[in-house]
Amino acid sequence: MSYFRITLMRSGIGMPQKTQGVLHALGLRKRMTTVYHPVSQSVAGQIMRIKELVDVKEVARPMTKEQMRNARRPDPGYYV
Repeated sequence: MSYFRITLMRSGIGMPQKTQGVLHALGLRKRMTTVYHPVSQSVAGQIMRIKELVDVKEVARPMTKEQMRNARRPDPGYYV
C-alpha cells in the first residue's frame, strides 16, 4: 500500500475558509509539518485544493517521527 507524504510549505493565513478547512482536515497545522495519508481519491481531491501550499510525494510506507528526525539530522563528519 502506498501513501502520500504531504508537507505544508506555505502558510494558510489569508486563504479562504474552505482552504483552511482542507488544511485542518489533512492534519496540517504549522509550516513544514509532514503527514502521511493512504492513497485514495478523496485525499487526492483534497490535495488538489491546496496544491500551491504543499509538497507531495508518494512513498511506500510512512515514517515515524523518530525516523523523520534521524533523516533530517546531518552527518557528524567524524566518528569516535
